[in-house]
Amino acid sequence: MKNRELITELSSRMEWTSQEVTDTLSVLNSIISSRLMDNDTIYLQGFGQFELKKKAERITVNPSNGKRYLVPPKLVPVFKPGTTLKTKLKEMSKNE
Repeated sequence: MKNRELITELSSRMEWTSQEVTDTLSVLNSIISSRLMDNDTIYLQGFGQFELKKKAERITVNPSNGKRYLVPPKLVPVFKPGTTLKTKLKEMSKNE
């Protein structure tokens, strides 16, 4: 599902205008981004959890020239689905 399809679906289900849904999603994105930048964890009941994980320093090899490079450590956003979402996905896979 693409962003435009999500906005259309939400606006029809919630009986909001597309602009209201777009603004709401923009604010949600802004809140999640700022909280992750503050190294907070965001938990949405029944949906899941957004958090930052530190990816360790590692060595990688360029396949074209065989040179080894050191990749520095970095923070990456991670999403862990909640139990409600996991249950629904399991039920969906059983019905297929």
